[in-house]
Amino acid sequence: MNRVRLLVLNAALGPLDYRLPEGMSAPAGSVVVAPLGPRKVTGIVWDKGRLPGEAIAFERLRPILEVVPVPPLPAPLRRLIEWTADYYCAPLASVARMALASGGALGGPATMTEYRLSGGTPERMTAQRRAAIAALEGEQGTMRELAGLAGVSQGVLRGLVHQGVIEPVRVNIDRPYDRADPDFAPPDLSPGQAAVAGRLVAAVQARAFAPFLLDGVTGSGKTETYFEPVAEAVRSGKQVLVLLPEIALTENFLARFAARFGAAPVLWHSSLRSTARRRAWRAIADGSAQVVVGARSALFLPYADLGLIVVDEAHEVSFKQDDGVRYNARDVAVMRARFESVPVILASATPALESLHMAAQGVYEKLDLPARFGGASLPSVRLVNLTQEKPGSGRWLARPLIDALRDRLDKGEQALLFLNRRGYAPLTLCRNCGHRFKCPSCSAWLVEHRLSARLACHHCGFETRVPEACPECGESDCLVACGPGVERIADEVRELFPAARIALATSDTLNTPERAAEFIAMAQGKAIDIIIGTQLVTKGFHFPDLTLVGVVDADLGLEGGDLRAGERTFSQIAQVAGRAGRGAKPGEVLIQTRHPDAPVIAALASGDRDGFYAAETAARRDAGAPPFGRWAAIILSSEDEKEAREAATRLGDVRPRLADVQILGPAPAPLALLRGRYRYRFLVNARRSANLQAMLRDWIGGVQFAPGVRVGIDIDPYSFV
Repeated sequence: MNRVRLLVLNAALGPLDYRLPEGMSAPAGSVVVAPLGPRKVTGIVWDKGRLPGEAIAFERLRPILEVVPVPPLPAPLRRLIEWTADYYCAPLASVARMALASGGALGGPATMTEYRLSGGTPERMTAQRRAAIAALEGEQGTMRELAGLAGVSQGVLRGLVHQGVIEPVRVNIDRPYDRADPDFAPPDLSPGQAAVAGRLVAAVQARAFAPFLLDGVTGSGKTETYFEPVAEAVRSGKQVLVLLPEIALTENFLARFAARFGAAPVLWHSSLRSTARRRAWRAIADGSAQVVVGARSALFLPYADLGLIVVDEAHEVSFKQDDGVRYNARDVAVMRARFESVPVILASATPALESLHMAAQGVYEKLDLPARFGGASLPSVRLVNLTQEKPGSGRWLARPLIDALRDRLDKGEQALLFLNRRGYAPLTLCRNCGHRFKCPSCSAWLVEHRLSARLACHHCGFETRVPEACPECGESDCLVACGPGVERIADEVRELFPAARIALATSDTLNTPERAAEFIAMAQGKAIDIIIGTQLVTKGFHFPDLTLVGVVDADLGLEGGDLRAGERTFSQIAQVAGRAGRGAKPGEVLIQTRHPDAPVIAALASGDRDGFYAAETAARRDAGAPPFGRWAAIILSSEDEKEAREAATRLGDVRPRLADVQILGPAPAPLALLRGRYRYRFLVNARRSANLQAMLRDWIGGVQFAPGVRVGIDIDPYSFV
C-alpha cells in the first residue's frame, strides 16, 4: 500500500499518516510537503513500524503534495535522531529539525548576483576608487563582501558598477567547493606522531566503528597528527566531519587546513549567511563536501558517505547544548560514528574524566602524544600566593606577575593574562545607598562594560546605558564597580605599561570569524604585546613568541558549587598554560591564588595531572557521580512564580520511590529568574543500573501542568544554575 508515516517538524503534532499519489516514490528519509488543514507542512518519511500511532483507514488519508528534490536522510542519521531523542528525553521532531537546519536548502536550483572588475576605468579616479580597484583584482563576491575586502563603502562600489568598472555576474549558489588534495603538503611528523597517525589511518582504512581518545599535551601536534587520517578518508572518497567548540577557532583552523590540503574545508556554524548554509547543506547531502568543519550542530547534517569524525578539544563544556535539545555533541559524535560504522577521534590535552574512564575500561583506544612537537618544552609553573603577595588597593595583579610582564616586554616577547570574566566589573553598586544593579528579567547582577558604556546581563542579553546618577537615591557620581573583569585588568595593564600594545580576546571582541582572523594575524605578526582574555584564549591558538601566561584569579572557577568545578578549573588553567613556550623560547606560567593548597591548584603547580584525575575519580565514585552514576536535572519554569512553585510541589509529591534513584528537590534554581521565567529544579542521581530515561518519562508524563508551565529535562547536566 502507498501509505507513509511522516515525522512532521512540529513537536506538538506527533507522527501523521498520508498516502502517496500514483507514480510518486518516497523511500524512508525522503523530505516531503504534505497538507495539514489549510496549511502545508514539511515532514520526513520514516521507516515503517518505528513511529508510534494508530493506523487510519487508507481511504481517509490525504495525499502527499510533493517530494522535495534533495537526497533522503540516510538510515544512520535517522537512527541517530531516534537515539538522541530517546537518550536526552527530547521530542523526535525537535531533533529531526536539526538535520534540516537550512530551510533554503530544500528549494530547487538558485542563483545570486556577484560582482567583479570588468577591466574598465572610471571617468573620474579618486583615492577610494583607486584603492578599491587595486584590492579587488581577481576577486568576485557580493557587494557586501567586496566592500569588506576593499575597505570602502558599498556606495563607492555601486558608483563603479554604474560606470561599468565593476560588472554583475549571475552565479549558481550551489557551485562546487574547491577540492582538498590529501597529498598537497604532507607534514614532517615526529616518530611519536607518525606512530599514532599510522594507527588512525589504519582505522579509516578498516571502515568500522572505532572510538579513539587522542591524549596529547598542549603543543604536541594533535591537529597535524589527525590530519593524516583525514587525508586517508579524503583519498578514499569519504567525507570527514571535524567538530570545533568555538566559532572563533575556525579561522585559525582554516589556515592550518588550507596549508595542509591546498583548499579550505566546508564551514558550518550559526554565523553563516543563509546562502552559505544552503550551499553547504546541499554539498554535504550530495556527497561533494569532502571535509566539514563546524560547531556542534554540524553533527546532525545529512552526510552522504561519512568516513571519519574528529572532535577537537573534546573536553570543552561548550559541546553541551543547554537549551532546546540538551545534548552533548562529544557523546552524540561517538554514537553517530557507531551508526555510521566509522572511526571517531576525541582529541584533547585535558580529556574529560568520562572519556578517560571509557579508555580505562577498554571501550575507547587511548593514543598518547606525551611530548611537545619540535623539541619545545612544557612551561614552568609558579604559584603566586595572594594572601602574601597582595596587590595594591583597587589592583588585581601581584608584584611577581607585574615583574614577569615587564621582563617579557623588555625582551620583545608576548604575554597572556587570563581571567574568565567578561566586561569591566561583575557588579556595580551605589556607594551612597547600596543599590545594586540587577537584570529585570534574571536573578543576576548586570555586568559593566566600559568599552560600550553599557550594563549587560550575560544570561538574557538585556542591556542598558550606565546612568549618571543612582536610580534609587538620585545621587550622582556615586557608582562603584566591584570586582575585576578583563576590561578592568586591561586598564590596570595600560597604567603599568603605557607603551604596551594590548588586545582583548573575549566573545565580545572576537564575535565574528573575521575579527578572530584579524586578532590571530596581529598576534602572529607581533603587533600585540599583551593579550588579555577569557576562556576563548585557552585553546587552539599557537603564538610562538608568547612566553608568559598569567592566571589572574585561579580560584574563580571553584566558586558556585558546580559539581564539575574542580575538573573544569584544572582543564581551563592547564589549557591556557599550554599557550606559553610553544616555540623555541621557554615558557613560564604564573598562577595567582588565595588557596595554593587546594587540590586543583596544587596539581597544576606540580604538573601531576594523573594524580588530580585519580583523586577526582575517587570522589566521583564515592558520590555516585558520572561516570559511575547518572545525573539528570528537571527544570520547571513559568512567568508566574506561584504557578512554577505549585507545579514543582505537585511533581515532587508524586516522585517515584526507587532503590537505585535519589531525587533531590524541588528547590529554587540558583538562577531562580531567567529571561522573565521563575525556575525550580530537581536533581536526580541514579545508579548505572537504573533505566533513568524511562523513569523520567513515566514520572513527568503522569502529571498535568498548567499551560504556562514549561518542563525541561537535562540528561548529564553540565550547568547547575
